Amino acid sequence: MITLASDFPSPYPAAMRGVICSRSDARIEDIAHDFPRQDVRATAFWLREVLPYFPPATHCVVVDPGVGTDRAAVVVEAGDHYLVAPDNGVAIPVARELAARSGADTGTGTTDPAFSVWDVDYADDETASNTFHGRDVFAPAAADVHDAGGPDALERCEQTDEWVDLTFPDPEVVASAARGEVLVVDGFGNVITNIPGETVSDRDTIRVGGESVAVRDAYAARDPGEKLVTVGSHGNVELAVNRGRGDEAFDFAVGDDVLLEW
Repeated sequence: MITLASDFPSPYPAAMRGVICSRSDARIEDIAHDFPRQDVRATAFWLREVLPYFPPATHCVVVDPGVGTDRAAVVVEAGDHYLVAPDNGVAIPVARELAARSGADTGTGTTDPAFSVWDVDYADDETASNTFHGRDVFAPAAADVHDAGGPDALERCEQTDEWVDLTFPDPEVVASAARGEVLVVDGFGNVITNIPGETVSDRDTIRVGGESVAVRDAYAARDPGEKLVTVGSHGNVELAVNRGRGDEAFDFAVGDDVLLEW
């Protein structure tokens, strides 16, 4: 299986599918092509939440604000999965998660899960455009990695110890408060923070920006239009509104600081 994920509107993903079909008989599955435009961190968050539920596959990820520059293209091996992506960190959080779930480790007694990174050389100056590496670099690389059984079997791939890392910020949790950040806002308007869910899971109310808000296990535990604090499927604190948009009601956007008090 090869999966495709990007921030491309139609018809760009179709060109990537065409390239893969011309080089491989792999089954192709689309993850999403409406990730926030050029938002590497948001895409990395959602990939970490989605890709671990897939069986072993080659995942082609293209959210690439640096297309046409000297940024590298990489293949990341994590457990039984391969991620083909620009070297901007978008594949790293999910690589850590996939490696951890596979039971792999570094072999050095550390707790950092093992994954391997290869540089990918598909950017032929005569054939590759400067604006659509999804079609000209990442799609052919994904097809070839899939069919070869990994990057180590391809002459165009060279293992590297230098790659762009991406981590999510850590919250600050003390006895009576937690300070964090809005990581993403989903399509329902739910405000997803980096604050761990256990911070609120045993409380009836939480103060958000000085306002007391009910903590509930389900959106429908509040009347339509009412605010709530809950724990999302990702395990983090969400600020939401039953049948409404939490981002508008709480006036939060991606990257904003969030203070919870009790």
